[in-house]
Amino acid sequence: MEESEEQTIAGLSFNADDLIPVVVQEHRTRAVLMLAWADAEALRRTLDTGRATYWSRSRGEYWVKGETSGNTQKVVSVNADCDADTVLYEVEQHGPACHTGTETCFTGRSLTAGSDR
Repeated sequence: MEESEEQTIAGLSFNADDLIPVVVQEHRTRAVLMLAWADAEALRRTLDTGRATYWSRSRGEYWVKGETSGNTQKVVSVNADCDADTVLYEVEQHGPACHTGTETCFTGRSLTAGSDR
């Protein structure tokens, strides 16, 4: 990994659990697929391999999207937001993004807001 990537990771604002939220967006369609969490090591692995890697808070371990399901995410780009407290993975999604089998983790889960109440 280039030194500049390591400096960029060091410049991110991780939470008290040393995690940062990762918004995942499909590169071609721009659909927001999911939200996950990463620590510095998961980000390094993502940047090194081009495979979306996350930290599972419930299992307490790293996971690579699609490793067991086959629904992989090839990382096209990784960007931090303006406050350096959220990361965006732009990916090429192969198969459904959600573990429930839906296209995104937000598909069919609408909440009523504002004038629609």
